[in-house]
Amino acid sequence: MSQLTSEDELELQSLLKQLLQSINDRISNAPSTECAEEILLHLEETDKNFHNYEFVKYLRQYMETSLGAVVEEEIKSLTKGDGQHAVGSGHDTVVHSVTCKTRESTEYQQMMQALKNTMILVVESLINKFEEDQLRKEEMHREAHHSQSNSQYNDCSDSDSSFNQSYTFIRQEQLQALTENLDSSKPKEVRWEALLVLCSAPPSDVLSCESWSSLRKNLCAALTEPDLSDHVLQFFAKSFSSSPLNVTREIYTSLAKTVESSFFTLKVPLDSSGVDITRPEISRFLKQIRLMNDFQKEVTTFWIRHPEKYMEEVIESTFSLLTFQSESASSSLGFEKHLEPLHLLALLDIKATWFKKWMHGHYSRTVVLKLLEKKYKSLIVVALQECIHYKESCENYKEGSKHSVNQQKTGQRSVYTGTELEYALFVHSLSLLGMLLIYTNGRKLFPVKVHKYKDPISLTELLVILINIMYQHPRASSHSDSLSPSGLVMEVLWMLCERTECAADCLHQTPVIETLLAPVLALLSGHKTKLKCPPVTLTLVADVLARIANTNRGLDLFLHRKNIVMSHNERTFAAHIIAQFTLKLLNKELPGLSDPEVSYSLCGAFIFVCRQMYNTCEGLQVLRPYGLHKALATAWKQTRDGHATSAPGISQGVSSEHENALMWQETILDSLLNFAVTPKGLLLLQQTGAINECVEYMFSRFTKKLQVSRCEKFGYGVMVTQIAATAPGVLALNSSGFIRALVVELWSVLECGNEDVRVVRPKPTSMDPIDRSCLKSFLSLVNLLSSSQSVWELLGRQTLANKDEYTLREVPASIPDLIDRLIAVNSDAKIHSLFHFEQSHTFGLRLLSVLCCNLDTFLLLESQYNICSMLLQRQKENVAELDNGKGEIILDSLSVERNYVLVYVSVVGGPSERKLPPRSIQEGDEPFPWPMFSCLPVPQCYTVEFKDTDQISSDPQLNAFLASSEDITDKKWMEVCRSHYRRIMATTPTVLTGDVLVNLLEKAVSHLSNADCERFFPEALYKAEEKSVKSATLLSVEELGTAICFRYGRYLKLLGDESVADLTLLMKHIKVFLCSQRVKTTSRLICLQDSYPGHDWLTSTVFLVMKGNMDRALRLLLDLSSLLVSAFIWPARIHASIHVPLAVAESGIGPVYWCTAHYVEMLLKSELPLVHSAFRISGFTPSQVEYIENMIHSINNSTKGH
Repeated sequence: MSQLTSEDELELQSLLKQLLQSINDRISNAPSTECAEEILLHLEETDKNFHNYEFVKYLRQYMETSLGAVVEEEIKSLTKGDGQHAVGSGHDTVVHSVTCKTRESTEYQQMMQALKNTMILVVESLINKFEEDQLRKEEMHREAHHSQSNSQYNDCSDSDSSFNQSYTFIRQEQLQALTENLDSSKPKEVRWEALLVLCSAPPSDVLSCESWSSLRKNLCAALTEPDLSDHVLQFFAKSFSSSPLNVTREIYTSLAKTVESSFFTLKVPLDSSGVDITRPEISRFLKQIRLMNDFQKEVTTFWIRHPEKYMEEVIESTFSLLTFQSESASSSLGFEKHLEPLHLLALLDIKATWFKKWMHGHYSRTVVLKLLEKKYKSLIVVALQECIHYKESCENYKEGSKHSVNQQKTGQRSVYTGTELEYALFVHSLSLLGMLLIYTNGRKLFPVKVHKYKDPISLTELLVILINIMYQHPRASSHSDSLSPSGLVMEVLWMLCERTECAADCLHQTPVIETLLAPVLALLSGHKTKLKCPPVTLTLVADVLARIANTNRGLDLFLHRKNIVMSHNERTFAAHIIAQFTLKLLNKELPGLSDPEVSYSLCGAFIFVCRQMYNTCEGLQVLRPYGLHKALATAWKQTRDGHATSAPGISQGVSSEHENALMWQETILDSLLNFAVTPKGLLLLQQTGAINECVEYMFSRFTKKLQVSRCEKFGYGVMVTQIAATAPGVLALNSSGFIRALVVELWSVLECGNEDVRVVRPKPTSMDPIDRSCLKSFLSLVNLLSSSQSVWELLGRQTLANKDEYTLREVPASIPDLIDRLIAVNSDAKIHSLFHFEQSHTFGLRLLSVLCCNLDTFLLLESQYNICSMLLQRQKENVAELDNGKGEIILDSLSVERNYVLVYVSVVGGPSERKLPPRSIQEGDEPFPWPMFSCLPVPQCYTVEFKDTDQISSDPQLNAFLASSEDITDKKWMEVCRSHYRRIMATTPTVLTGDVLVNLLEKAVSHLSNADCERFFPEALYKAEEKSVKSATLLSVEELGTAICFRYGRYLKLLGDESVADLTLLMKHIKVFLCSQRVKTTSRLICLQDSYPGHDWLTSTVFLVMKGNMDRALRLLLDLSSLLVSAFIWPARIHASIHVPLAVAESGIGPVYWCTAHYVEMLLKSELPLVHSAFRISGFTPSQVEYIENMIHSINNSTKGH
């Protein structure tokens, strides 16, 4: 390699001066010398022009010229022979290997030596140009240190800078002299002066000198001397903050080894007299470990940018320091305990923040766990021993000494007792173990062999130990007592509960659940517990149980695993134990826990555990026999009545008791409200009589946008939809003001918008039929009105306003008002009252199309408001007269939408029976090729012509069976029938049509109704006089339904012209029959005040199947009415029936909802959990599945055109 010439020196001097001038402003603005050095050291990271400086370009070119051949040779050697594996192992490995080999080469050493010598000359030349300033700086050092100056200054800052900043350039000869002066054989004064000079020099110059290795050894030796230790730590601290990891790790490892070796001679006993941290030797160790701890917490931010071996050296030196003393102590068990590095580290970082940061990133966590497993497992052993020792000895601690470590926050302390230091180490150990447990490879380190224990300590045993510690010290975790044993244990348990795999490995184990429920079992059995403070401890236990039950695995553990041992070694489910204990708390049957101040919080905690179970379909099935809803309702009524009759208090104590009672009342209402999450739970809530109060409470929280609970991720959307699906639920929503708030919010978004907000740029005009800002309100209305019973409660007997004049400030406040303003827009007054007529009316028509998905809802709207006539009239008025005098409907978005709704409600059938027109105008010559109409009937093009199918040959075996079965009362007849049915459905299902299906239905229903084991309801003994039947009247809704069924039957060519009278007569027969089997009720529900709300679609369907034969249809329906299946497929039959409990009959909730929908939701969660979660996120419920397909179709059409 060629040496640098004199011309090179002159060029380098010019380039260096140019570099310093380019960054002069940045250096001058630095607040201190250390910051200026930091700027220079990290110039490549912070200056985007770094690689454009000529000085940098020169150095790069010089390195390429000097080392290019060496690098190429190393790369070639790696790609041959054994080096092929290194290349395959990754690019980083190749770069690292080439870099190491190059730095070890002779060419690299020669290049560095030549560059150093040349730069020294260049710097000296620059320094000599400021001779006067140099002399002044030398004089300052001469006066300060009484010795010849070993450093020279170059003032690189302006005279009017914010600080008088200088840069110290120190020569190699001076560093060599400093190294010699720091030798331990030199007098202390000489070493002290050398340290002062060293601290004033830039760490980068010192760390890069050739004598750094010797200097580092001398500095570590000086660390053991009290007079010199502080200056060495000062230099190390500057080096940590301004040097790369490859240098700082040398300092850190040297510092760790020095502290480790020094502790061999330090024997400070941990006794009652305490440890004074102001003692020189302890204070020195404390400062050294403090510096190490600061580096431990900061090094994680940058060690990923360096080779892994650097990080491994730092971690290994730390573990070596923390384990060597404990190893010596473990060999001499039984002797007096002494102060260890872990005690001092625990005082400085009591919650092991350093370890949490090391375990946070995968890069460092892998190395930490590897070293713990292979070499330093004793550190885990020490942590476990501390937890075990604390558990065994905590009963002897005085209450005042347990948490005194926390007093450091309020004042400085100098003396710590041995008990306090042991407690600090326990907290540190517990935090360390907690971080190990949350990672899979950390849990794999268990079981761990511990002294005095025959068997290794497993994960389960560790959790049992921690829970027992919580039992001994049940101080509630809070900000003011963050270091209490119970608070620390609860933090660990919370972390485990939040992670599925952690909870499964650690908490979902029988010994852990038994330990958690041990005090509960003892109290249930009438025994005394060993708890020091049962109410507080049990509250903490309930918190953990609730978090476990909030997960699917935890819920399954409580409901389906017999992991609790009762008397006589019988095992039972945890859910039963929790429910029994909660009932006893509610009924105040536990003597020591009946005080109101105690019972309110404790009982609320265990109710919350039950709530995590009964707000699922599966959990409600298990807990329903305990009648928790009844107990909660009783407690709520007692609290409400006591609060209503009590006189207003005057004293502070009475006021506090009043506030506690109000909070308890809210807790009960919240718990009752969560029954409404499931269909069957909603029925139970309705039976308590508290549904109105619960919905009012929900609405108050909903308006404040409060979370449902700490364990619930989503809001009240699903709960509102579940409640709105029933008549009593939607009535409660209406009375609470929820529906009014929803309508007002919709109106403000739809009509008012945000026009009062300052507009920076115009809002783009929405091209969607429903603007995205209104979509949330639209979906909320769909959820609210998805059930026909809910619509009947909100619209039944309600008329539309149809005012002559509407003010612009008149806002609708109910669903009828909304229909009047957005759907039934049949006057100029309504049109002029809308700011955005087209958008708002389109919204109303889209909502109408969704409502009409349910035929009962459509019948109600048509019978009360004549929706079809109104739409036809609007189409007739929206006509443009042509030259020939004929009118043609104007083609616009509203006429297209009205046309769609008219076809949708007028033509009955599925996709193969009708053709629905598009809901948007297309581009091209024919924007809308479908004909519009303004009067009925609907044009034929919207109806698919019905064609008679070819005669299908029937099944001979089935025909023979049906023809030969004279006695259908034979018990074996149904089995044979089912075998024929299964065979046909598996081979030729198309043969089950027409007369074959009719005969099969008749005989199967007749057989089941005559069998005592199959008959669920009493046999139908119906004999009505013809006169009374003919005098019966059908509601307008029933007449409309009859007309639709007759029209559909005519289309299918099943009915004749005279069939309408037979269908009407059949409807009257069934109405008379069913009315005789309904309870008399005084309910304010509209659906219970008259006959069945809606049309009896099953009766009409049977009439069509029988091809208009009224007698056969009536006989089949009467036979069917005695079977259990009729309660689920025939809503009109079970409506307010006398054959169900009175409370259920008066609830207005049918079995299709509280039974069928309940089990559908249970199966959905079990078999398709992701689909179930999608329902909850969207705000829909599986109970809407009976018409969910139509709803999704309508919603998709409402958000975008076809």
